Amino acid sequence: LLLRFALGVHPSSNPSSTIMQPTHRKPQQQATRKLRRKRGTKGGGSLGSGLYTLIAVIVGFTLLAVLGLLLELGRSDDVQEHPRWANVQEKVRQLAPQSLLRKGAAAASSAQHEPNTPPTTTAAQKDEEDEPQNPDPVQGNDGATASTNIQQLPHLKDPVPLLPIFSDIPNAPQLVDDLLQHHKPTMAGIVSLMQTFVAKLHEANVAFGAKYQHGAGHGMEIIQTFFDLAKQYLGSFDAAYRGQSIFPVREDGSIYLSLAAYREHLLAETMVYAFTAAKHPEKLFIGAVVQNCFGKVYPNGTIDASGTPCKTGVQVVGKTANGQPQTKISDAPIDTNGIQEFCAKPDFQKYCDNGQVRVLYVHETESLGPAMARYYASKLWGGETYFMQCDSHLLFAKHWDEKYRQEIEITSNYPKSVLSSYPPGFSEQNHAIRESSGARLCSCDTLPQDPNPIVRINTGIGYRGNEPRPTQIPYIAAGFFFARAEFLTDWPFDPYMPWLFMGEEIALSMRAWTNGWNIYAPRKNLIAHQYRPGRLGLPKFWETASRVYKGPGMNNILQHKVIKRTKHMVGYPDSSLDKIQQEGIEVVLTDIEHYGLGKERTWQEYLDFAFMSIDEEHDIIVCHRNSWCNKGERD
Repeated sequence: LLLRFALGVHPSSNPSSTIMQPTHRKPQQQATRKLRRKRGTKGGGSLGSGLYTLIAVIVGFTLLAVLGLLLELGRSDDVQEHPRWANVQEKVRQLAPQSLLRKGAAAASSAQHEPNTPPTTTAAQKDEEDEPQNPDPVQGNDGATASTNIQQLPHLKDPVPLLPIFSDIPNAPQLVDDLLQHHKPTMAGIVSLMQTFVAKLHEANVAFGAKYQHGAGHGMEIIQTFFDLAKQYLGSFDAAYRGQSIFPVREDGSIYLSLAAYREHLLAETMVYAFTAAKHPEKLFIGAVVQNCFGKVYPNGTIDASGTPCKTGVQVVGKTANGQPQTKISDAPIDTNGIQEFCAKPDFQKYCDNGQVRVLYVHETESLGPAMARYYASKLWGGETYFMQCDSHLLFAKHWDEKYRQEIEITSNYPKSVLSSYPPGFSEQNHAIRESSGARLCSCDTLPQDPNPIVRINTGIGYRGNEPRPTQIPYIAAGFFFARAEFLTDWPFDPYMPWLFMGEEIALSMRAWTNGWNIYAPRKNLIAHQYRPGRLGLPKFWETASRVYKGPGMNNILQHKVIKRTKHMVGYPDSSLDKIQQEGIEVVLTDIEHYGLGKERTWQEYLDFAFMSIDEEHDIIVCHRNSWCNKGERD
């Protein structure tokens, strides 16, 4: 209407001027328009007046656009943190039209009450969003590169070399002494300590191999050696920082991704997917524990990577005469180093150079199972806001980082909340991921055929898609959980869980919940996991234990005793203190008081919450049907 007024077409002379008119004109209207054009060419005054009015209208529209932009900036969390912008925002509110203010308030209210409602986007915006993400050089909040920001933090200013493998860290003894004795933690000092522990464990394994021809009958000696070393190095480290965070938690929305990788051929690909799909790759930090067969290791520590010094997993090569699978283990070349592969990619080298990737290398012979590898990985955390633990063979959905952050922040118990689930699978042939409805971890059972039976976690009924926020579940999956990093102080990882495969998840679940943390299932699957049946022939850590300790089934023999640590904490009747003492294996309870249940809620309250009970007669925990979890009845 303002434009029509500026051009001399007054709305009052045509009540229907706001409606699109047909292209044909009546003779009278055409005559009137000719007369106006004629008058304009003769006098010039009317044209000049209209031009000035048009300029005034353009200036007015520009001012309104600026006011609207300032209003939009004023609603931004990043802008509101600065007092100067707050003052500007208040002045804008006084000057801006009330319709704009009402529109902004309505949008904010809608976003608050409908957190899962996606914003409306145009086709052009959608096309732009769907373009492949190729992030600019990593930027911090102040415009500096992430590497510059990291170097300003005293504990991260000296990055640990990623390559070559097992690099010496300058001044390592002093860094370890500062870490343990002078409360001066650095990432370099932590990696130095863990490298020393792993090296001492390697020496112990070599000595065992020289002393015995067969491991059977010497299980307690192996266990005692491990616990002694773990107490000396890892236990003393944890004791120095017990009840406090090793590093300050940065409130910058950063995410630490914990990756435990055992002879993993998809590690580099997983890291590529994580950075590429992240909305804020500059806020993503990865800590990887690479447990590989790097080659033949000589007594002096040198490594010979030539030939085929490694072994495959158990490969199915056919069937026997009676129809059973025929298997074999073959010689193999060294494993691919996923860190080296990732850092060699031109588009991703910057993340390695600026300190967003951290690594601990472990020889395959010292691989002790996923629980221990995840303990190591937890120590590569450098103060990031969020901690995400997952496996090292994953795909990631677009903007997974931002979506997990938003999801956890709307849980009712935030910040003491944990997101966890079993993600859907993908295959080597199909690397596709879509955001499907999430599944809840609602049930559990015990499989008698397991070598050392303990509670296993299972899924329940998934989300329908219309839930306003995540709902509670009783269990944490070790293969994926997402939480604020403060949990590392409340329920830190246990350094005394070698050779375990099952039992890790029920321990995490009970410890988190009794420490006052609620567990939630995310409403959407934002990652996909490669599940690996035995027929793939990939190596397993328990096969390594049999080779190192010279006996079939050695991992099960060692696990049978160590798992009683977890069963004791969880409440199994056959793993009470009296029975462990009668068996003479009290060493497995080393420092258990520091890695047990919390004091915010009781053990019995957790059993009631999770619908579990103790069967004294059969020495097992019984899992019952959990109706509230499947129905999503607890926020």
